[in-house]
Amino acid sequence: MARTPVLAAGGIVLRQYETPLIAVVRLRKRNEWVLPKGKLDDGETAREAAQREVLEETGHDVVVHEFLGTLVYETSRGSKIVHYWRMEANGGQIHALMRDVRAVEWLPLERAVERLSRGYERAFLANVGPLALQAAADSPAAASVAVRDFGQANMPKAAKGWGNGPLRKLWDWLRRFIGPYRVA
Repeated sequence: MARTPVLAAGGIVLRQYETPLIAVVRLRKRNEWVLPKGKLDDGETAREAAQREVLEETGHDVVVHEFLGTLVYETSRGSKIVHYWRMEANGGQIHALMRDVRAVEWLPLERAVERLSRGYERAFLANVGPLALQAAADSPAAASVAVRDFGQANMPKAAKGWGNGPLRKLWDWLRRFIGPYRVA
């Protein structure tokens, strides 16, 4: 019998400087450098989990912006599905790092990609990192992201004919999993 995938969420966390910096965290147990992320708690949306996990792993309060993508990979315990959002750190560290994290480094995109220990995370950041940097550059630093309901009204036009088939079920699952928000 197939195992249920582990659902997790995290962030591509930026600090705005002349050259924007991206957070990578060093795990204590395996001594690996990874993107900040973690498993969802019961009743938590992926977006909520992403914000909580980033605070726990980087010690920084963040503003959560647009959804960037999903990374799926295999672990010794089965499949892991991780949803990522662009985030911006507010000020300095306000919280002690969780016990599982040894250190946080803030690096320019290219160095952050090189620092990551896992090939699939390097490939993911190499692809979505430029999008995150561009989105940050295009939005005013102090502006918050406008959101609207991620529901029926925002369903793709093609979805109107989906009925109760597999695509409709996937759409409904994504709405529940990602949470009630999306970028306007």
